[in-house]
Amino acid sequence: MTPSGTNPATGEPSRGDSWNAAWELLLPAAAAPARQRGRALQSALREAVRSGRLGAGTRLPSSRELATDLGVSRGLVTEAYEQLTAEGYLRSGRGAGTWVGGAARPAVRGVRDLAPRAPGARVDFRPGTPDLSLFPRAAWAAAHKSVLARLPHRALGYPDPRGLPELRTALASLLTRRRGVVADPECLVVCSGVAQAMTLLGFVLHGHGLRTVGVEDPGSHEHGALFSAAGLDMTALPLDGEGLATGPLEGSGVRAVVTTPAHQFPTGIAYSAQRRTELLDWARAVDGLIVEDDYDGDFRYDRAPVGALQGLDPERVAYTGSVSKSLAPGLRLGWLLVPSRLADEVVERKRTMDLGNPALDQALLADFIGHGGYDRQLRRCQRAYRERRDALVGALTDHFPGIEVSGIAAGLHIIARLPERYGPEPRFLDLAARSGVAVRPLADYMAADEGDAGVRLVLGYAHLAPTDIERGVRLMAEAVRKAL
Repeated sequence: MTPSGTNPATGEPSRGDSWNAAWELLLPAAAAPARQRGRALQSALREAVRSGRLGAGTRLPSSRELATDLGVSRGLVTEAYEQLTAEGYLRSGRGAGTWVGGAARPAVRGVRDLAPRAPGARVDFRPGTPDLSLFPRAAWAAAHKSVLARLPHRALGYPDPRGLPELRTALASLLTRRRGVVADPECLVVCSGVAQAMTLLGFVLHGHGLRTVGVEDPGSHEHGALFSAAGLDMTALPLDGEGLATGPLEGSGVRAVVTTPAHQFPTGIAYSAQRRTELLDWARAVDGLIVEDDYDGDFRYDRAPVGALQGLDPERVAYTGSVSKSLAPGLRLGWLLVPSRLADEVVERKRTMDLGNPALDQALLADFIGHGGYDRQLRRCQRAYRERRDALVGALTDHFPGIEVSGIAAGLHIIARLPERYGPEPRFLDLAARSGVAVRPLADYMAADEGDAGVRLVLGYAHLAPTDIERGVRLMAEAVRKAL
């Protein structure tokens, strides 16, 4: 029996599943000796509510239905309902049935939220988050309705682990047009963001006998953590003014390296044409692989777009990106373009990992791209983020005379280097935190602190309104002035 209906107190659907989950608790009571059966039924029902097996708002069967199903007299059930109603566990209304009361919700230990946030921060400049309020809710909802109406039933079955053919085709066209990649839909795998793409590659590289992967220094610690989960060690490789330094790379002995050549994270360097050529020459010489994380490749403000490295040699570069910065990271939708020689292994690893991404989400994104919604969203974000970048640079210049900013021509963050008089860096970071401003120093992204006397910050701005940006910079400046 599955109770149904609407909670008269809240107007919400009843929670029949909760009742089904608690059903078995009442069966022993119904089988108790006759003299103990009424008390046993009350005790079992009370325990079901206390334990949460019957959640607040769950509608119970009528006394006649429950008595019939349990094989007991209706009077026992009526008495149990009346007793628990008197105790506050249940509530009832004329003609509305009997419900688990809201006050009966058991005390539950607080559920932790491990989403990355800065507790108590008035302004959070930590990089990595877009403006989630720019998510195109209306357009996305319209696409959802349209796609769901025409999606064939078979599309809701187990999907191709590479992704829906229509999404892979749409992504291949988009990436070829916007990023200059060589995109064969047969070598494109839809992933749960860049994180899963890196993990897939890590397992495949480990299967090929690799045990070490090179990473940029400074760079994203996430890269190292993801490959480490696949059993690979990390070798930090330094940068110079043109990108990843080739001398240390060649001397490291690694055969795979993770890069962010279009807009290096966090320094903002765009790899030079010469350095790109040298990297590809290295990969061919060692039979190696370059992993290209194009994490914010669509956001350019003061310079022409820098094409993807993968377009120069798709057999030596695995290319990955996502909609985390353009739409929302919570969608967990990304892609991985792999050299044809690795495609089958990556797909098989994807199959064993999760069988593929949700079909409806993929169909939605394919529709959004195909009907121009994605391009419109990128233009909207581009305008907003350029305005916020200008607001941050202006506020820093006004409040911190002598500051140097870099990496401002693209992306969603900048590097700010403050004069030595604002140091030492640990004191500045402490003052910023006390003023309610969350910031990340460049040193957090480096394998070893270089001992620079100045203050070097990585400041994200995409998720902040211009007024919040100005307020955050002003709070930091006021805290430092008072301390000085």
